[in-house]
Amino acid sequence: MKKYTTSKLSDSEVRHAKPQAKLYRLRDGGGLFCEVLTTSAKVWRYNYRIHGKQKTFTIGNYPDTSLSEARTSKDNAKKLVSAGIDPSQQKQIKKKSLKENTFQKIAEVWLAQQKTEWSAEHYRRTKSYLERDVFPWLGDREAKTIEAPEIIPIIMRVSDRGAVDAATRVKGFIQQVFDYAVVHGKAPRNPAKDINLQLILPKRVKKHFSAITDPVELGNLLRAIDGYHGSVVVRQALKLSPMVMVRPSELNNAEWSEFDLDSTMWTIPAKRRKLPTHIKRANKIEDAHHVPLSSQAVAVLKEIFQYTGRGQFVFPSARGRSRPMSNNAIRVALRTMGFDNDTITAHGFRGVASTFLNTMGYRSEIIEAQLAHKDKNQIRSAYNHADYIEERTVMLQEWGNYLDSLKSGDTNVVPLRKTSH
Repeated sequence: MKKYTTSKLSDSEVRHAKPQAKLYRLRDGGGLFCEVLTTSAKVWRYNYRIHGKQKTFTIGNYPDTSLSEARTSKDNAKKLVSAGIDPSQQKQIKKKSLKENTFQKIAEVWLAQQKTEWSAEHYRRTKSYLERDVFPWLGDREAKTIEAPEIIPIIMRVSDRGAVDAATRVKGFIQQVFDYAVVHGKAPRNPAKDINLQLILPKRVKKHFSAITDPVELGNLLRAIDGYHGSVVVRQALKLSPMVMVRPSELNNAEWSEFDLDSTMWTIPAKRRKLPTHIKRANKIEDAHHVPLSSQAVAVLKEIFQYTGRGQFVFPSARGRSRPMSNNAIRVALRTMGFDNDTITAHGFRGVASTFLNTMGYRSEIIEAQLAHKDKNQIRSAYNHADYIEERTVMLQEWGNYLDSLKSGDTNVVPLRKTSH
């Protein structure tokens, strides 16, 4: 009986195959063939029959997929067919699974879940960092295949543009995405945790917010504020800034509903304070920050009330009263008056008050309470609920009086020591 043998392809045959006017096939036997396209591309395919239908399984392109690799893929596909599994459908399932397990897809799901927990600005900033600095490099990679050495260049690219703080944040965002991936079984471990930023980022000297500490210079600043020729909203915000010791965002977003001018008290709700998200969301009255208002502060507020008292915000935006004043408004005004970033910033007004009040002899715990700083000693913080409201009321009134004295131009004015408080 005559035997028929199947002629197998050689790598040389596939390598030297030239395109023709029409595509043609180089058969290897067992349903495997290399399709030579008119474009010169060469594609490995496998013909099989399953559930009564003739189908074709695409294995990959040559030379990315070698002849031996194509044969192995064909053998694996053939085993699936024997088991009643369609290899083409199996490939689509794996492809879909791979897409869902890429770093970008996982990050997008994580972001969507965090959106309701974060402020709109924090969500926008995080999304922007990921889209600009991370997705172009890791976005289409399967999360479980990513290792720490691949993350380090991403961090360094951000650092090399002079944004060391941003580089630290980017590493933190990547780490949080991997934490999410691990919890949901999309990655076996978190490679970002292996990266010690102290070993790769340049050492930095901590820079404090610029603040004026000389009485004469502070008097000059206060007089410059009184003479500011910009908008009345910005001028009044500038006047109030040194008096109340609050954060710039708390001042810029202040709402008239928070003020009781008769009781001379400003109550900043928890939702607007620098607090953990869950506390901000709860917005309990006990987590509000109370700011006693000096007579000088009340006078500033009564003056601006004539202009903005019918609206929601004390200091509305120049672009429309439905939103608060820009975070840059005070900074720009200070620059306009000739005070640069190395002299004073919007946040620096807090440092000005703290420095002078410490010199005047006020107890640090009263000053820190007014600054709304959290006690670094967690145990002490948990049990110390003292508000020092009476002492802070006296302190801020005397601080307002002192600012008036400096503004009067008396160069002999020195801080009074208040050791009794």
